[in-house]
Amino acid sequence: MSAALPLPTLLSQALVAFTIELDNEFEHQSPHRTTASGSGSGPWLASMVMWSNCMRFVREGGITVGELERLARTQTNWNGMQRWGYIVVAPDPADPRPKPPRRDWVVRATAKGRKAQQVWGPLFDIIETRWQARFGEDEIGRLRESLSAVADRIDAGLPDCLPILGYGLFSRADREPRAPAARDLPALLSRVLLAFALDFERESDLSLAICANVIRLLTQEGVRVRDLPRLSGVSKEAIAMASGFLAKGRYIVVEPDPTASRTKRVRLTAKGRDAQDEYVRLLAAIEERWQARFGAHAIRNIRDSLEQVSPLFRGLEPYPDGWRASFPKPETLPHYPMVLHRGGYPDGS
Repeated sequence: MSAALPLPTLLSQALVAFTIELDNEFEHQSPHRTTASGSGSGPWLASMVMWSNCMRFVREGGITVGELERLARTQTNWNGMQRWGYIVVAPDPADPRPKPPRRDWVVRATAKGRKAQQVWGPLFDIIETRWQARFGEDEIGRLRESLSAVADRIDAGLPDCLPILGYGLFSRADREPRAPAARDLPALLSRVLLAFALDFERESDLSLAICANVIRLLTQEGVRVRDLPRLSGVSKEAIAMASGFLAKGRYIVVEPDPTASRTKRVRLTAKGRDAQDEYVRLLAAIEERWQARFGAHAIRNIRDSLEQVSPLFRGLEPYPDGWRASFPKPETLPHYPMVLHRGGYPDGS
């Protein structure tokens, strides 16, 4: 990583790297099912954020939907978590009302979900300990301190993970303080990154996720659609979602590539080029504001600490039987996590 990279890119790539390493270990230790494995003894494999926005809060006796969302400070993929086999959500049998509101329904972990909880919980400390061994205990300590110095001063209502991106791949947060914040490393990275994204998206017509992973890479001459996942580090499904939104807004044009048959390219329109310029301008403007708000020294400390956590790819080698082992090694990490309803994976997989 380079000091020339924008602050949210540095935060994003560290968070994505931690998430993928934790996801690989969860896949290795926990019974699960995937497209490749077919039927199995566990639930459908999901990413770290599904622990942070759901399974972390499901206790043995159950918890209401409303209470879980209060504690998580964000919404989970309720339909997915039930369909994948982690939880059951149903009216409380003890509730005498014929039609209680959904917020009063009770969330309970399935037997498979409880096994997943037992694996997920300790992994945050395990992966952070690996990072201490890999990058130095003092360096990780300084990273924690630098992130905490800013995280402790931002909105207390932000969740401890990135929310699942909504329409237009915008971040969503209600900013209502409701529960103590977590202190694990990905929670600190997420809170600082989300605060930056929300500041950006208050002034931008496009989300930070779309700008950082798609708009940033495009030109008015065009880029082959098939090259975008490799160039961005995010999945082709995430690229397709972003491209559909951009095409509808007339930021891009997707057309046949005149230099290759059966190949399409995507190019910026004049409106898209303006959005690209605005993305660069806003990144610099918000970081400058953050220096005034939190102190230039505090922002420099985060930058310096993140630049020491390198190279991030050293911990991302999947287990031979892991689903990522069947894909080419990534050439880069996303410039903003693409956390989608598809399981919460940071690259939109």
